[in-house]
Amino acid sequence: MRIQRQKVKLSYINMAPRTPKGDDFMLDVATARARILKNLPSCGQETVALTAACGRILAQDVHARRANPPVCVSAMDGYAVQAADASAGATLTVIDEAPAGRPSSRTVVSGTCIRIYTGSQVPDGADAIVIQENTERTDQTVTLTQAAHPGQFIRKQGQDFAQGAVLLTAGSRLGPRDIGLAAAGGLVWLPVRRRPRVGILATGDEILLPGDTAPPDGIFNSASFMLSALLTQEGAEAIVLPIARDNAGSLSSAFAHTHDLDLLITIGGASVGTYDLVRSTLEAEGLIQNFWKIAMRPGKPLMSGTLRGMPVLGLPGNPVAVLVCSMVFVLPALHKLMGRSASNTPDTQTALLGADVKENDQRQDFLRATLHTNETGQLIATPFTRQDSAQLNILAQSQALVIRAPHAAAQKAGTPCSILRLP
Repeated sequence: MRIQRQKVKLSYINMAPRTPKGDDFMLDVATARARILKNLPSCGQETVALTAACGRILAQDVHARRANPPVCVSAMDGYAVQAADASAGATLTVIDEAPAGRPSSRTVVSGTCIRIYTGSQVPDGADAIVIQENTERTDQTVTLTQAAHPGQFIRKQGQDFAQGAVLLTAGSRLGPRDIGLAAAGGLVWLPVRRRPRVGILATGDEILLPGDTAPPDGIFNSASFMLSALLTQEGAEAIVLPIARDNAGSLSSAFAHTHDLDLLITIGGASVGTYDLVRSTLEAEGLIQNFWKIAMRPGKPLMSGTLRGMPVLGLPGNPVAVLVCSMVFVLPALHKLMGRSASNTPDTQTALLGADVKENDQRQDFLRATLHTNETGQLIATPFTRQDSAQLNILAQSQALVIRAPHAAAQKAGTPCSILRLP
């Protein structure tokens, strides 16, 4: 299975377009996302029990093994009758009782009825149900206080779905209601996409694990854990790798242990500083670069490529940039790996600006913002005044990103804007 997947990934390498050289070149966001997604393979499939399928991505359409309901059943407690007999004031003889799960072998004929309950199979000869509230029972007879019509309170065989009907379609993410539907169709096992194994490699001499004894300039590794939570929430198997230090030996050692991943995400070290060694070390290890540097803020030093057939995304080191780039690039790539539809157009909404914004430069901006609804029901997105990409506290208070196009003019509060909701 591993060899098969590697062969598929080779096509991703061979077909990847090359980026024009030059440190000043920056790819636009839409083109970068399209190039990441192009030829990105889907993970293989596996079969899991119904009880383990919630949250997974369905790999094939699934069909009902039987109809629902499998036979005609009563929707109410009452009496199964022939509608022709069921006029107001009619008195019928009760010839049997049919609890749910214990169908009657008797046939309803003119002048008779059978006591029936919700979920009971409708007996032969009956074509209507009279609810018990509309009857008066005396020993073995029942008098109807209201008339009935054909089909009344009967759930027809296959009314919900027929045997063989498509219940769930490939590519859908299975939720509790889907699991219930599959169970109703008699399914015990479901074909799902394998969870992508995504490695998260933070880099930097200053990076520490939360809880470690920290020197004055030490930084706790928030980005890896934030990204891991996001990937896990989306259904991936997130693997936080040991932190790699700012030297080629440490980085090479880390890359040597990534052979069983479906996607490697590095954090930090992809810029142009003296100790930003991720890109050069990856290239020495055999990275085929797809592109480097995006015309966006935050997130400019973003890298894409393949290492020995494995897709690699190199994210900036600042935690805010990590989340923004993950929303814009990582999640679409993850969805493609999982067999979900991956669009090059983000799932955005329209809101009104809650504050003035300045004119934009050549980079596409993603401004952290709060959301609220005004008195007329309109959604208002108010960007924070400060947008420093290291400020996690502001990120935690944000509910959305306001998207501003390159070279956008200054805009006043109340102007429509496009937003991307944060998870």
